[in-house]
Amino acid sequence: MLLHVYDNDLPELLTALAATPPMQRLRAVGMNCGCEYTAFPRFARGRSYSRWVHSLGVGSIVWRFTHDPAQAAAGLLHDVATPTFAHVIDFLRGDYLTQEATEEGTRERIAASPELQSILRAHRLTTDDVADYHRYPIADNDSPRLSADRLEYTLGNAWRYGFLTEDGIEALYADLTVSKNEDGADELCFRTRKQAVRFAETALACARVYVSDEDRCAMQTLCELLRDAIEAGILSPADLDGTEPPLIETIAASPLSERWSAFCAMAHTARAPASSAPPDGRPWRIIPAKKRRIDPLVAGMGRVSSLDAAFAASLAAFLNEPQTEWVLGW
Repeated sequence: MLLHVYDNDLPELLTALAATPPMQRLRAVGMNCGCEYTAFPRFARGRSYSRWVHSLGVGSIVWRFTHDPAQAAAGLLHDVATPTFAHVIDFLRGDYLTQEATEEGTRERIAASPELQSILRAHRLTTDDVADYHRYPIADNDSPRLSADRLEYTLGNAWRYGFLTEDGIEALYADLTVSKNEDGADELCFRTRKQAVRFAETALACARVYVSDEDRCAMQTLCELLRDAIEAGILSPADLDGTEPPLIETIAASPLSERWSAFCAMAHTARAPASSAPPDGRPWRIIPAKKRRIDPLVAGMGRVSSLDAAFAASLAAFLNEPQTEWVLGW
């Protein structure tokens, strides 16, 4: 975990919130959206990464740069309603390109928890103070700006994918500050061009993983498996609000067990040119997916895309890549 990098002196508010049942549930909900259960080398060899670790990281980062209890708590709680397999459920709901459906129910989950409510009251906070982290620009803001949420999952995934060492992450984190952006809003930014470019390139490498054929094939396959499990009565929609291990056990003990095993064995992909029909009778899919991007700010200088032509070209090329080919995973 990278929590010791973000802040070694967390307030009791954050540690108490993180220990509640709604947050502890996230220990068994992964950040890699089911891909970690496949045999694709990038994911199979990756370090375990839970939504709980990510959430505590976001809260830690917000606390480090604001020391504001409401903002830090909102950052910590932003994923409290995330379902099992996370953005796979966005796929299930047809939300391929914005991937925001999983945020639904955050306020309700916070308001319904007596443990969360007791802690919030003790710290003179309300549900309204912490239920929408979008209102706090250090916690979250519009892409391609840098926020604590985007920062944490970029650094967390970059470490687990092997794109950055812990020393490299510490150097990036030490270079961060808060400054006003083009619109006069507070934003996490870098002090130096060198570290900003390094982070931007790393974030782009992670973004390519998030829309890789392996990632998209895994998420779509799992989406279809969950859909069929619900339609067959093996799972209920409410099961998606639990944790992953018991859900997996249920599927593995059901008539869909062979499909689950095949999903776990997935280690290869193939691609075929766009056409009106798939190349053959195998389960080829055209799978659009959200392209995440971060164009960080360098204090007093501008965004990396305006300072580094090579990064600007790479980012533009990534955003212009079509997602119209047929892809197959097995």
